[in-house]
Amino acid sequence: MYELIKRDGLARRGRLHTVHGTIETPVFMNVGTAAAIKGAVSTEDLQQIGTQVELSNTYHLHVRPGDEVVKKMGGLHRFMVWDKPILTDSGGFQVFSLAGLRRIKEEGVYFHSHIDGRKIFMGPEESMQIQSNLASTIAMAFDECPSSVADRDYIERSVDRTTRWLARCKAEMARLNELPETINKNQLLFGINQGGVYEDIRVRHAREIAAMDLDGYAVGGLAVGESHEEMYRILDAVVPELPEDKPVYLMGVGTPANILEAVDRGVDFFDCVYPSRNGRHGHVYTKQGKLNLFNAKYELDGRPIEEGCRCPACRTYSRAYIRHLLKAKEMLGMRLCVLHNLYFYNHLMEEIREAIEAGNYKAYKEKTLEGLQGK
Repeated sequence: MYELIKRDGLARRGRLHTVHGTIETPVFMNVGTAAAIKGAVSTEDLQQIGTQVELSNTYHLHVRPGDEVVKKMGGLHRFMVWDKPILTDSGGFQVFSLAGLRRIKEEGVYFHSHIDGRKIFMGPEESMQIQSNLASTIAMAFDECPSSVADRDYIERSVDRTTRWLARCKAEMARLNELPETINKNQLLFGINQGGVYEDIRVRHAREIAAMDLDGYAVGGLAVGESHEEMYRILDAVVPELPEDKPVYLMGVGTPANILEAVDRGVDFFDCVYPSRNGRHGHVYTKQGKLNLFNAKYELDGRPIEEGCRCPACRTYSRAYIRHLLKAKEMLGMRLCVLHNLYFYNHLMEEIREAIEAGNYKAYKEKTLEGLQGK
């Protein structure tokens, strides 16, 4: 159940109550594709840096170790020793990202595994069954994420198929949640809005899926090649069409600036690989913009990554030491940068929630954006 606590313009401060605990929104979900955050980050670390939701990937866990293995181990929460909410994406994004390894049909998608080449079929029912085996808190509906440069005719046909797939997902989840052997019989289902950069297709699709009374709604197919301005234009058109009493999730987004702008447009949930991926390459976030710790100017810099930051890296280590670790290819350097970046994102969301509650989100957004641009 989603509880709206406070509005500040379109920005929303809320809570989503789930079987695995309450999620304070707006929230950034920390991405652990294969049931672990890349960069040697443990679930104890996630607790320490203020993570609320961990996100794992249905397709990747189906391929390895196999969702049946995870089910036999008691579900994803027991398998990875994490007692807070988990969201699993549906495998639909792999329809986009593995374009050279798949064929899309009405019944579903035929893949070749990116690991060993074996044939895999995934449709709406299969996606729901895999996610039920994983026993995540929130399951995402199976959809197609069309390319942002696809033509209008293709996108219209793709969106119509995604709507038909959503109806099948909803029916299959209802069936699975009634089975005695299902681990999480309270699994939630979020539907996904698609439509490329065509506002009219997006709005029509938003209205169609809003009528299906789901537990939450995502905006997919953005941050896949279109400009930030196009993304914001689509959000301006779509978010008002989605139910006010349900959470809104912007998939795969993004930079701190993207998050600040999307919150201002009514978005509640975010995820992105940026903080962990950038951290593994020595790029770290601060309130004054992003730093590249490989730069020679940090060789003798005794300061933490960011003054006043309470993350595990900044409480103890200097920029100079972390730079040395990165240059020496020591895994600890990568790990410390990932921990800092995830803490930065999680703490940013705390500040966003506080600003909305205080009724000064616009001023907070503008001040934070100025800082991130180094002004």
